[in-house]
Amino acid sequence: MAVPENPAHLAEPAAPGPRAATPMLPELAEPGEARCVSIIVPCRNECAYIDALCDAALAQRLPEGWQLELLVADGQSDDGTRARLDARAAQEPRLRVLDNPQRIVSTGLNACLAQARGAVIVRMDVHTRFAPDYVAQCLAALARSGADNVGGPWVARGQGAWGRAIAAAFQCRWVVGGARSRDRAYEGEVDTVYLGCWPRAVFARVGGFDETLVRNQDDEHNLRLRRQGGRIWQSARIHSWYVPRDALGALFRQQFQYGYWRPFVLRKHGQPGSVRQIVPMMFVAALAVSTVVLPFFYAPLAGLLLAYAAYLGGASLAAARGAVQDTAAPRGARWGLLWRLPAVIAAYHLGYGLGSWRGMIDILWQRQTGPAMQDLTR
Repeated sequence: MAVPENPAHLAEPAAPGPRAATPMLPELAEPGEARCVSIIVPCRNECAYIDALCDAALAQRLPEGWQLELLVADGQSDDGTRARLDARAAQEPRLRVLDNPQRIVSTGLNACLAQARGAVIVRMDVHTRFAPDYVAQCLAALARSGADNVGGPWVARGQGAWGRAIAAAFQCRWVVGGARSRDRAYEGEVDTVYLGCWPRAVFARVGGFDETLVRNQDDEHNLRLRRQGGRIWQSARIHSWYVPRDALGALFRQQFQYGYWRPFVLRKHGQPGSVRQIVPMMFVAALAVSTVVLPFFYAPLAGLLLAYAAYLGGASLAAARGAVQDTAAPRGARWGLLWRLPAVIAAYHLGYGLGSWRGMIDILWQRQTGPAMQDLTR
């Protein structure tokens, strides 16, 4: 399919088993079109994780009459990832490996879209684990909702002490602003959704992913879809588990990049994906203004810092309590999270807010985006 030009701890993968007990869903394929699902995955230097992703994707249990293909766009990996993919592709006809010389997610996704043969497109991520009926539930949600894009809740399960704290903050509504994408029980319309599953025709109508964006290309695509009258649906029956960063510095760098690319979406559409995405930017601005007036007035900065410290304490307690309840961990595990969570939450907010201002300054001054903002971090 040619894509219209657009400028711009974990569940183990299940072995193949019986077909999923979902409807055949013939309405998702055009008359005479094969009922095929194209799973698309961009990657770069993922040698340690790519086999698990391929295993999970190829073991998906589909409704009767459906088949799948897996397209992986490799961004010139130099750690052995490409060799692993090529070796698997030689033995597995459902796997195709594509080149992504630009090395970023949006170009990798578009490379896959251009070669995809499926009536339905499903995006997967190398650092996410998927239930064996993930694709089947996506198909069912498309048929049930009539939406243009469907997905499941964005659920994080961290590895290591810092990874678990990062996942706990990621899942807490007092940290992420009540985003419905983190609500595991929510079923209904949303402004954006994790990863995504689309009827193929959506890309012919809306276009592919914006190749000028290193980050936030999925949010921008969903915003563009909504502005053209499309609907996005989240289903609590679609299960996957995202593995977040496992170190404070890596989290800060990731959030700085996410924040950096947010103003570019704002410039393109004249609005953010949602209001909550600009709150960290406003917080950093308030800190900066309060610091500037410090020689004259101590109260603004002191008041802001005291208020944020109180917030960090309350949010940390809420995140730790939620994490213990969600994982059925012993109550004593809460204290292992608590002392890390204030730093984790601050890294989320300050990283995103500072990155947003850096992106805004580069736009206003018409500066070239530096390599640090173009290289994907992990």
